[in-house]
Amino acid sequence: MANKIQTGNLTNRGRGRPKGAQNATTRAAKEAIEYAAEGLGGADRLVAWAQEDPANERVFWGTIYPKLLPLTVAGDKENPLSHHVQFEIVDAKE
Repeated sequence: MANKIQTGNLTNRGRGRPKGAQNATTRAAKEAIEYAAEGLGGADRLVAWAQEDPANERVFWGTIYPKLLPLTVAGDKENPLSHHVQFEIVDAKE
């Protein structure tokens, strides 16, 4: 009996879910949360809630809104990001 030689792609790359695609559970959970948010009044209700109390507005700006921001910030070849670090040595005796 002769050994069969496998040809072609020997890795699993390219198989399965596309990069960035959500699995069914994550997608279903996000859809349920969206449905509940609309049922509770949607964006208008969120605004009203944030305006009800300064603590609610702090929660909105500190916890809810940052979820919309990108996780990483990157420049490009023509506009690279730069940073400047400045140290000041202070004499503790003064």
